[in-house]
Amino acid sequence: MKNEFDSRYILKIFEKIRQHGEAKESEYHLGGVKAYTDFDGYTVFIEDALVKLRFGFHNQYHFEYDSKDHLEAFEKKLKQIDADY
Repeated sequence: MKNEFDSRYILKIFEKIRQHGEAKESEYHLGGVKAYTDFDGYTVFIEDALVKLRFGFHNQYHFEYDSKDHLEAFEKKLKQIDADY
């Protein structure tokens, strides 16, 4: 999947969710998006109800989604978080 995300953008969004979101156990919630890491902190997850973004080792990332519309809505949420915080 080609898109406009780069590793710095993904990490910036993750940090904004972590800083400004509501902490629930080991997850952070902001703007309909959830962010968390795996047990060792090497893999970052950012997701909503329909899309999951996994970002990890060597700056590789992978999206899981069923519909292009879901991905576009997810990207819009991330851009809104970036603009608002």
